[in-house]
Amino acid sequence: MDADRLRIIRGDYDLIAHDYAVNIGNELAAKPFDCELLARFAAAISRRGGVCELGCGPGHVSRFLRDLGAGIFGLDLSPGMVEEARGLNPDIDFRIGDMLALPLPGQSLAGIVSFYSIVNFPLESLPVVFAEMYRVLQPGGLLLLAFHIGNEVLRPAELWGRPISMEFIHHPPLKILELLRQAGFAIDEMLEREPYAPDVEYQSRRAYILARKLEPGSEMNRSEPAR
Repeated sequence: MDADRLRIIRGDYDLIAHDYAVNIGNELAAKPFDCELLARFAAAISRRGGVCELGCGPGHVSRFLRDLGAGIFGLDLSPGMVEEARGLNPDIDFRIGDMLALPLPGQSLAGIVSFYSIVNFPLESLPVVFAEMYRVLQPGGLLLLAFHIGNEVLRPAELWGRPISMEFIHHPPLKILELLRQAGFAIDEMLEREPYAPDVEYQSRRAYILARKLEPGSEMNRSEPAR
């Protein structure tokens, strides 16, 4: 992904950060499926080490996991989003950072949560994103990845009345599985769901993948994941 596209994404999220927090910040209250998966992730990662939410936005997913006992911090490209997250969750550490070059040491995390944060990345950028996730996870570390299903590239002219230029990209699950395996992950599970009501979320199908970091030379999990 080139610097101009990153600049657009950062600037657009800075512009809509407060509106995003107001309109999206309580979404988990109406998403029991998402809450169940996050709770399962929190239980699986319990006492294993630190967790990072990549693309944390205003921090509501980090808040949910912290309330379940996860030792979590959040990272986002947008300084505006990080400011919102810090204001709403003063007891959680939120940092500015780029998913293409994570400002984190290798093998420093027991878990990563990435809820819809690959939505602005084209497929050709995802090998770098997944390689960075692999790099910072400990052996056996867990990744919980959620994304919009499809092949669409959406280019809305505005959000909440504010002009934007960034793209929102849906991804085919089989391609995401392939890229994760190529990065060195074993797939534990993949689930899909239909969208909740229009007043809850955008009307796209959703996919959730739970993956584990394997060391080079480990036998890859080639079995078909549960759906």
